Amino acid sequence: MNRREFLAVSAAGLLIRPRPPEITTISKSPELYHGWPTIARLKDGRLMVACSGGREGHVCPFGRVDVMSSDDGGRTWGEPRTILDGPLDDRDAGILETARGTLIATTFTSLAYEPILQNARGWPEERLARWTAARDKLTPEERKKALGVWAVRSTDGGKTWSAPIDTLVNSPHGPIQLADGRLLYPGKDIWREGGKIEVAESADDGVTWRRLAVIPAREGDHANEYHELHAVETGDGRIVCQIRNHNKANSGETLQIESADGGKTWSVPKAIGAWGLPSHLLRLKDGRLLMSTGHRRKPFGNQARVSRDQGRTWGEPIPISEDGAGGDLGYPSTAQLDDGSLVTVWYELLKGSSRAVLRQSRWSLQP
Repeated sequence: MNRREFLAVSAAGLLIRPRPPEITTISKSPELYHGWPTIARLKDGRLMVACSGGREGHVCPFGRVDVMSSDDGGRTWGEPRTILDGPLDDRDAGILETARGTLIATTFTSLAYEPILQNARGWPEERLARWTAARDKLTPEERKKALGVWAVRSTDGGKTWSAPIDTLVNSPHGPIQLADGRLLYPGKDIWREGGKIEVAESADDGVTWRRLAVIPAREGDHANEYHELHAVETGDGRIVCQIRNHNKANSGETLQIESADGGKTWSVPKAIGAWGLPSHLLRLKDGRLLMSTGHRRKPFGNQARVSRDQGRTWGEPIPISEDGAGGDLGYPSTAQLDDGSLVTVWYELLKGSSRAVLRQSRWSLQP
């Protein structure tokens, strides 16, 4: 640990255990681009990661939702399996196991590849044909109709999955489950209602969703510059939610909102002094909260912060990785194992490569 890292974690009242971080690449198929993963620990002890796989690049028509699992705490991972591959680009991938044992994977569809294809110049004939064929699976009207925010459910441990379900909003790491059994999903209604930042809920284990609340904008902000939310329920019954912010004030920082009534009403977003985005939130076994964020400026990588007071304040950044080649990385999410250690997964475009991989760090905090 260098001096800067030591000061950062000491200021947070924490020390990383003196073992080197175990950073590895866990994705298969290096010829493909992998993006925007989420990790979850299941009740049977497995770790499961969902990501946007099958890709050619950051934007392309080929994205799909893939999952893979680990039976040994992330030391090894099984082969990926595709659980959703629609006619458009399926982007982001959240994963959640509910109290009933249902797996819920989330995604959204996009036509962002169309302008790229329309302006294609000098492409190899084979690439142009592949992109054109992917676009022309549907008519222009059918493509627009297929845009949406979606979830698929599995009630048999991931063997089979439902047809897509409209979740009304989307965010990269998906919904959370509250102590009262509801699923709560803060996110963005990407294709409807002018991109409102809203909260949806499900009372039937993710089968159907309804709008619960609209999140207010801070004075001077435009709500459509809020993106990629994630929430956690605290030990004192509040809900803390963090937002990727692209408004001029605190641009590139994580903003935070809170609800004390189960998500019906929310505080106005406030800055918490944390540069980095987007955030994934996790309640640790000892009650502390952990936020994991991508750091898309030097040193490129991923960081964590810990809150000891139910999200009211946050400690200094703790490096998870600092060896990134550039800004095409991040979206970290973290799971905790039985021994208290942590597994964080993110995507990253490595130096000299055109295909992003999924990377993983196994690390620990002391109490």
